[in-house]
Amino acid sequence: MAEPAAQPAPPTLPVTFRPNRTRVVLLSVGLAMFATITTVALLLEKLSAGERVSFVFTAALLSSVLVLLSRPKVVADEGGVTVINLTTTRRLEWAQILRVNLRPGDPWVFLDLSDGTSLPVLGIQPGVAKAQAIGDARALRALAETRGTGANDY
Repeated sequence: MAEPAAQPAPPTLPVTFRPNRTRVVLLSVGLAMFATITTVALLLEKLSAGERVSFVFTAALLSSVLVLLSRPKVVADEGGVTVINLTTTRRLEWAQILRVNLRPGDPWVFLDLSDGTSLPVLGIQPGVAKAQAIGDARALRALAETRGTGANDY
């Protein structure tokens, strides 16, 4: 008879979870795109000063979208969890987190909260680094179970 898998020990707090590979790709592409468009704007001799500025403005706008996409993260500390998604930040106490879910096919982790809602956590996503996301989800689940109400009742 096989032994059940042991729960991982919770990580030392504070800890930050974020999709590092995705972040590196997004920021690198944003920087390369900005540099390329700006260089093209400066090298094209027929462009007026206003047109050059519009090229650089467009490059900055496109790059800022990629920076925004690289923003998600989860910061866990003694008091709770801060979930930073694309445009929102939400602070949760440990007792508010009932369960940490990452089911097969989910694009990111979901937190089941004590108010009956579910909060997407884009800072843990299995898209590019599945093993890292699973490990991060397990670590966050272990923290929630030891510090909050946890999922032991289910």
